[in-house]
Amino acid sequence: MGTMSISRAITTHATERPHEPALTCGDVTLSWREFDRRTNRLARAFAALGVGADDLVTIALPNSTAFFESAFAVWKLGATPQPVSAKLPDRELEEIVELADSKLVVGVDDGHIPHRTTLPVGFEPDASHDDGELPDATTTHWKAPTSGGSTGRPKIILATVAGEFDTDAPGFSLPTGSTCVIPGVLYHNAPFSISSLALVGGNHVVNFPRFVPEAVLDAVTEHRPKYLYMVPTMMNRMWKLPDDVRAAADMSSLEVAVHMAAHCPPWLKEEWIDWVGPDVLCELYAGTEVQAITWITGREWREHRGSVGRPIVGKMKVVDDHGNDLPAGEVGEIYMLADGGRHSTYRYLGAEAKQLGSTDWESLGDMGWMDEDGYVYLADRRKDMILRGGANIYPAEVEAAVDEHPAVRSCAVIGIPDEDLGERVHAIVDAPAGVDEAGLRAHMAERLVSYKCPSTYEFVDEPVRDDAGKVRRSLLAAQRSG
Repeated sequence: MGTMSISRAITTHATERPHEPALTCGDVTLSWREFDRRTNRLARAFAALGVGADDLVTIALPNSTAFFESAFAVWKLGATPQPVSAKLPDRELEEIVELADSKLVVGVDDGHIPHRTTLPVGFEPDASHDDGELPDATTTHWKAPTSGGSTGRPKIILATVAGEFDTDAPGFSLPTGSTCVIPGVLYHNAPFSISSLALVGGNHVVNFPRFVPEAVLDAVTEHRPKYLYMVPTMMNRMWKLPDDVRAAADMSSLEVAVHMAAHCPPWLKEEWIDWVGPDVLCELYAGTEVQAITWITGREWREHRGSVGRPIVGKMKVVDDHGNDLPAGEVGEIYMLADGGRHSTYRYLGAEAKQLGSTDWESLGDMGWMDEDGYVYLADRRKDMILRGGANIYPAEVEAAVDEHPAVRSCAVIGIPDEDLGERVHAIVDAPAGVDEAGLRAHMAERLVSYKCPSTYEFVDEPVRDDAGKVRRSLLAAQRSG
């Protein structure tokens, strides 16, 4: 079919395969014709409220077919969807809407945001709006996700890529005309982008109102997808299901099972490589800003254990605190360079990028190193690093060891102020069935040098990470350091 607008791609699929499934979320499935016509009618309702080309529309809906309908209705007007969490605190939502100067906010009750047009959850456009084909339109900025809410005023990452893609090669190693199971929260950039481009490629997208590990395995068995998206938190929860539940899942249809968005413990990666195959399990590393992207298969990973791959888009390098390039094997800050130079993939609203001097190289704050073959390895975020008695400790390494314990569902490791050491290592452990602290300490002593092992533990019975594998370590630390 070739390169075309997001709007035209959906209409083309609806014309060619009207009755085949396009989208499933929970108990709701829409055919291509239903999805196309519903988004046409919704787009006209949005237009009647003033939405036009290149306007930003904030979408604050939970995972649902309505979320997808809203985003694609926005694209059909040549406007830009700006997804946010449906659970955002009022103040943070208002700041984002003000920053975006949103023409419309979807998923918010009337009058909830002063001086903004809003539509509530469950809104259905009036039947008087036509559901026929719309004039073709292409937005200048195909998406505008947010970031930075954990460290202060949020920022919006406005993609400088237009809303048109090759339906035969939509990106992210996605198939075309197949099925993709994507159990991510849609306000996060990766599941939002991958789900949307999967639809552009004519794939049946299977999403979920919330992540339930058994439901994801059931969906893979039932729908026979070629493609599965995950984050390590999901991988961990699926792997720790009872043996008989895992054994009942048929993973043989998968050609790509890709994980991203957070550090994956090596032991968990090994288990998944054995489960789905070394050429099926892949990993992608990039920021929402996509200056550069790495990719690695499980087979490559076994030859470069711990790596997130080599850049396949853009360039990366590692520098010291003075901006000097570091040799292979030395940890420093990772800088990225987009193939088209600065601002060729994104620009910020409400923030400035961290540049390397006056060059186009930019940092997202990740620490890591590269090997002699150019493979990239991550240590952790610079802002999350714990300085204990002069030693640098990366929380992700400690968390990987904690997560390996069979009773642990999720965890977060933070630095707590300590008069003697400066900071001590504190682990917040989500173990809903309980865990013996002495046994956990013994487990850690077998895996890490003593100074990296948590000095103190705090046990909780609810996840400390969201379904995207994200954790606000700075917020957790602030709550415990007051």
